[in-house]
Order: sequence, then structure tokens, then C-alpha cells
Amino acid sequence: MPTERNAIRSPAGAPWTFLTNHSHVLICIGRNPRMRLRDVAERVGITERAVQRIVRELGEAGVLERHREGRNNVYRLNRGAPLRHPLESHHQIGELLDLINRDAVDAKPGAKPVAKKAPA
Repeated sequence: MPTERNAIRSPAGAPWTFLTNHSHVLICIGRNPRMRLRDVAERVGITERAVQRIVRELGEAGVLERHREGRNNVYRLNRGAPLRHPLESHHQIGELLDLINRDAVDAKPGAKPVAKKAPA
């Protein structure tokens, strides 16, 4: 997720990335549906309260569902939900996640992509 090393700086010097915090939260939950919101916040670089708000908004939009397993939350994404902006609404959330996660290693700084197997 955004780090000082890979964030793009605007002329005013403020860092920005191409994806929103909503997208970053979806990516984290898509990679680990049992991830604690505290851990999502740390990965995304926002407060836990902001993650809670984003998860609530995503739930209200039908993008994710929360289920309890004992004392823990488990999230299920609606991969068929359309992206929300008119420019991309012909695509689904699952397509975005698949694209982002294609060569991902869970976005840890310094981690190397997992080698793909050669087709048989």
C-alpha cells in the first residue's frame, strides 16, 4: 500500500496514489478475509476508525458482508459488484482484485513477487 518510497508527490508535495483508500481496504480484505481492521489500517496507512467507516460504506453498497466466527469478523466480498464510477462501471470488483493480485506478494516492502509456474 502507499509508502513514502512509492507514493507519487503532487507539485504541492502531498503524496497520492492511483487507487483510493476504499480500494486499498478491499485489496487487504480480499487477500485475507480474516484480517483485523487494525491490521488493515496499518497496511493502508489510515486510522482504524477510517477503515471502520470504509467497511461500513462498502457493506451498505453491497460490496462486502461481515460474518462473526467466534470473537472474530470474517468478510466476504461480492466480486460481482460493479465498480462505482461511470468510467469503470462496466467492470466488476473481482476484476480489479484479480488485476492487482496477479503478481502480488501481499505488498510488504522489500518482498519479491511469487514466481509463476510455467504452463504445462
